[in-house]
Amino acid sequence: MTNKPSLHDIQEAEKKPLWQRLGWLALIWVGSVGALFIAASVMRMFMSAAGLTTH
Repeated sequence: MTNKPSLHDIQEAEKKPLWQRLGWLALIWVGSVGALFIAASVMRMFMSAAGLTTH
């Protein structure tokens, strides 16, 4: 069996206010940008420790 959402579930989700749906979108976007920043900072720290420079 698949766990596809039913039409009723989709219609219920669409009833949520626009500000709430956009809030979740913004929260996910900010989280992904933050995670990318942390990963890039860690890689830059390791590169600096290995003697590589960015300039």
